[in-house]
This record gives sequence, structure tokens and C-alpha cells, in this order.
Amino acid sequence: MNAEHGGRPAQALGATAVGTVQARLRLTRLGLWLIAAILAVRQLAVVLSTPRGERLTDLETWVGPEGVLHVKGSLYESTQFTGTPFGGLVLKPLTRAAEQALGWGWSFGTLLLVVALGLVAARALPQPVSRRTALLAAPVAISLLMLSLPVRNTLYLGQTSIMPVLLVLLGCFAVRGERAGGVLIGLAAALQPTLLLFAPLLWFTGRRPAALTAGITFAASTVLAWAAMPHDSYTYWVHHMAGVGLGGSADDLGNQSLHGALLRLGLTGPLEIALFLFLGAAVAVLAMRRAVRYAHDGQLLLAVAITGCAAIVVSPTAWQHQLLWVLLAVVGQVGRRAGDRYVWPVAVVLVMTLPARMMLPDQAVFRPLRADLVLLAALATAAVVPFLSRTSPYWRTPLPTRYADPVPSRFRHIPLVPFLRRVLSRPNLLFELLLIRVTYDVYAQIRLAAAGGSNSAGRATAEEHGAQVHSVERALHIDIEYWANHTVVRVDWLRNFCDFYYESFHFGVPLTILAVLYWRRPVDYRWARTAIGSATVFALIGFWLYPLAPPRLMPGLGFIDTVHGTQDFSRPDYGTLTELTNQYAAMPSLHFGWSLWCGLVILILARRWWLKALGLLHPLFTLTSIVVTGNHWILDAAGGAAVVAAGFGVTYLFQGPRAAAEAPGQQELPGSGAGPYSELSRYSPGAAVVRRVNSPCGLRQPPPSTRSHGE
Repeated sequence: MNAEHGGRPAQALGATAVGTVQARLRLTRLGLWLIAAILAVRQLAVVLSTPRGERLTDLETWVGPEGVLHVKGSLYESTQFTGTPFGGLVLKPLTRAAEQALGWGWSFGTLLLVVALGLVAARALPQPVSRRTALLAAPVAISLLMLSLPVRNTLYLGQTSIMPVLLVLLGCFAVRGERAGGVLIGLAAALQPTLLLFAPLLWFTGRRPAALTAGITFAASTVLAWAAMPHDSYTYWVHHMAGVGLGGSADDLGNQSLHGALLRLGLTGPLEIALFLFLGAAVAVLAMRRAVRYAHDGQLLLAVAITGCAAIVVSPTAWQHQLLWVLLAVVGQVGRRAGDRYVWPVAVVLVMTLPARMMLPDQAVFRPLRADLVLLAALATAAVVPFLSRTSPYWRTPLPTRYADPVPSRFRHIPLVPFLRRVLSRPNLLFELLLIRVTYDVYAQIRLAAAGGSNSAGRATAEEHGAQVHSVERALHIDIEYWANHTVVRVDWLRNFCDFYYESFHFGVPLTILAVLYWRRPVDYRWARTAIGSATVFALIGFWLYPLAPPRLMPGLGFIDTVHGTQDFSRPDYGTLTELTNQYAAMPSLHFGWSLWCGLVILILARRWWLKALGLLHPLFTLTSIVVTGNHWILDAAGGAAVVAAGFGVTYLFQGPRAAAEAPGQQELPGSGAGPYSELSRYSPGAAVVRRVNSPCGLRQPPPSTRSHGE
């Protein structure tokens, strides 16, 4: 309309808009490919910069001058070679290559295999896909593969675990003809026997020639290896029962199979074997039913991921470099709401790229979960997660995210990011827990790194800054820490109360407030969470730029550490969290900052005056406890207040003013994803129409039934 009134044809305006979108798409694609290239170069540099003898250790064990593939005797005498006899037969020609040249060639070759894997996976996305998705999928897939722990371990150790995954994907999505695809899948099974599960997948999806070819190829490869190396074949298949015990103890944390998990739980002997066989068979049957269903639904890549995850579960040993199948499950869609769509892929990416210690705290109750986190992800993919079918009305059109009506701002450009305004529905709990846990671990790591990686590394600088803060407080006549510390020490009950308050309420109160807001006030939860998160980020910057010794760790000033006792400053006691926290991260004080955040949130949101007053008492008690115990200076508390103010300010800047208070009687509708502050929006997903797609390996995808869905 503006174009017509301005004298320009609307068609020209539309062409300009399309050209702008295409230019942005090309620029985004170029940036993603650049990120993928940087990650590839970085992974290669990490491997090749590692001293010889510490990198490519598995490869050197196999093909080095004293490798098991070079010397006479059995491949499995040292239990370092974990591959099948057929794998050893394929690798034997490499023994004549020079070790250094082989290392470079192997690393570059593995990178090329990863790139090929990402390209094939990107092409295998369930159809139809938008042009934007088709253009951006390949660099995103390659970047995720480069970041994943299985690929990083494969590059570092010099393993062959990329090859079976690539062979299966090539057999399913790249080559033409059923028998050609069956040959590739059979070769993959010859390298990793549990991949024979793909033969039933082919069979039950109507591709019986491909399934028969896969089985024949596997049998022929195994027989060939048996004829060439009968002793090794007997050792692998009979003595070690298809590789059990090779590469290390089966109960090692690196073995993420069901067998390894049962051993870590203390089960041994016939009971463990019987339970493993029973549970493994149950998972395999359930996973196969799900995989066949999703293959018929047109989600072949998801079906392949489910089958691969089942192979991880039922394998006697599944080491970390063999767990790449879990990452492929990122293509599955879970959840009816648009806000839930990112939870499953984010969880998969975090599990496959971060160590388990970052996902779950190091406490006794969580240790079994930490030990088997990847196995749990594989089990969930194979048998539990309710992935959406393409016939579902929510596949293309999920329930939209509902936002509060915008609140007028005093400033013209506030909010800076309008789409971040307050969401009405409750956020996904799993995503929130993952976010809180990963963010806290990053916070702890940065806080420790700010002191040079250990508490003692930054001690001199921190004590110098402590002297500076003490001098400023004396100049301002607010240096009350010494008087308060020694006054409280003389009153036992007051000292005990302050010690207890300091140690007990720092984490508990903020988490309790967040939990209550999540359950009772989901809209206010997002606002409060963003504010405390922003304040913590600002505090990390302060820890990094200005390491500061608290009063209790300042020699010569005479402070008494009421929590840890009198200090020997030749070897000071940093407390029970010495290895986890930076004791010189005193400026700003997050003890006071988080308590002030609690008080302000209660003051703003509570409806009763006594709750508001109680909320304000928490920062007052916290300020008293951090000063009298000798853990913070007065100026630390001022710094904590400053970062909290900055946190609320940034939240206002990006999200705008808070929405109006909840109207009386307006409640969230159960199961609708709706919330207060607005009426239930109308939703009509329309008819789900999916065209027929045939894959190269021939897994048939009958068109889903076309159904109309009303409001």
C-alpha cells in the first residue's frame, strides 16, 4: 500500500523484499560454513598439536611399529584392539605406512568422513523442508558433529567409529538400488555387529532384498575374516563373546551400554547376563516397532537414529567414540507447543557435547545418572520419547506461543527486542532445569578461572585489591567489618546464627522463589529469571576484572573467620568448596546480590504487606552475615546491589515494562499452554498434507492420510 501511494509498483517492492531475504540467507549460510570450517580446523589443530605418544593412541596401538596389526600373533592379546576380525583384516594394509604420515592422513580422512556424514544427514531430513532449512542444514549438522564428544574422541584416539555410521547413512539415503544399500549396511555390521539391527528395519519396511543382501554381506565378510584369521576370529566371537571385555573393563564409565550399566549397579554373574539379555531384547523389539512406524511415516533419519540407539543399548560394550547415533535423534520433533520444540534437540546437543559433570551436580543421588547419561539418552530415543508423526496437526503448525499485550513504555525504543516480551505460557521444565544447571556450571568454571585456575594463583593480586578496598572504606568511614566481626564473635548464639544463615540460604531462597513463580506465576517467572541471570553475568565480569580477597583472607588485619576457624595464612583454609569455587571472587557479592534480588521480587509481586516485609528482611540478614563472618566488605555488597540493578535494567531494556497484574479470576487453562493476561487465542492448524518421498535404499514412505482439523 505504501508503495502504491508513493508511486512505486507493489511488484517491485515485493521483488526487493525477496532479494533482501535471499541476501540475508546467503550471508547466514556463509557464516555457518565459516563456523563449521573453524571448528574443523580447531579439532585438527588440537589433535596434531598434542605430543606424539599422547594422540592417536588407539591408531598407534594398531598400526605402529609394535602395533597388534603389525606383529605376529593375535590381535586381541593386549585387548587394545576392539574391532572385529574383519576390521583388522581391512586395516592390515595400513601397517606399511609411516606413522607420522599415517597420523596426518588419518586425521584429515576422518574430518572428510565427518563432513560427508553431515552432508548426507542434512539431505535426509524429513520432507518437505523449506529452502532455508535445506540451505542451512548442512553447515549446522557438520558443526554439531565437530562439537560432539564422539567425533572429538574419534579424532583424538584415531578410531574408526565414523565409518559404520556413514556406511549406514549412505546405504539408506545416498546409493541407488536396494542391493547396493544392503551391501553398505552389511559392511557396517561387519565392522560393528550390533548394526545388524538395521536388517530387520529393512525387512519390516518392505525392502526384503536389501535386508537379505545386508545379512549375506555381513556373513561373507565374517567368513572371509575367519578364513584369513581363524584364531583371532575364534577369540573375538567365542572367547570374548563378540568383543566383550575388549578395550577395558566392561564396568568402566566409558562403556555406555546396558551391560556396563548393570555391572556398575553391582550385578554380576548369571543374573546380570539374564537381565541384560531380557532387557536388551525388550528394548530391541520396542525400538524396532517405533523405527518401522516412523519409517512408514516418512521420517527415515529418525528411524535410523532409533535403530542406532537400540544398537548402543544392546551392545556388550559401547565406548564413547561409538555413540554418535544419539546425536542423529536431534531431528525428532517433540511437543505440541511451539515453545517446547527446542527442548529435545537442545537436550540431545547438550548431552552429546558437554561432559556429564556439567549436566548433573556431583552428589551421591545423581551419580548413577551421571555415569549413564548417554545411555539414558539412547534408551529414551529408542523406547520412550513420543516423537510427533507427520500426520499430526502439530507437525507443521504447533500451538503458537502466546504473549502478553505490550505495555506502553516511557521511551520510544523500549523494548529493544520486542519478541522477548512476556510469554504467557509456562516454560518447559526440562529446558529450565538444563538451563539452570549448565549456566551454574559455566558460572563456577569462570569464577574459578578468574583466579588463574586455582585459589592460590591469584592470591597476591587479590590481597592487593583487598588493601585498596580497605583504604577506600577507611576514607569513607564505613570500615565497620572489624568491629562487627569481633562483636559477634563474643556472642555465641549470634555467631552461630550468622554462620548458619551465611551457609544455608544463599542458594535455597532464590531457587525456592523461582520454583514458586514457575508454578504459580509463570509470566513473572520469566521476568525474574532473566533479571537474576543478567545480574550473575555482570558479576562474572567483576570476578574476572577485579579478584578481591575477603576480610577473612587478608593477613595482618586481625579478622576472625567464624565459619572456618582461625587462619594459617601460609596455608589458608578456603572452605569445603576449595576446588570448585574461587574464594577471591568477593567483588561484587552475589551473596548479597541474590538476596537483594529475592527481596525485590517478593516486594514487587507479593500481595500481603507482611510478605513484603519478610522479603526485605532476607537481604538485611544476608548483609549482616556476610560482614560479621568476615566473608565480604561493605563495598562488596554495594557491588552486588549494582549488578542486580543492572540485571533488572537490562531486562527492562530488552523486554520492556512488566505486563499488568493478573486480572481477578483469570486462570491458566489446563493443557492448553495458555496463561493469564489475555484470552485464549484461536488456533486452526489446517490439514496436514505430506507428499510421497522415496529414499534411495527403498524404505517406502506411504503418504499420510489427509485430515482436516477444526479449531
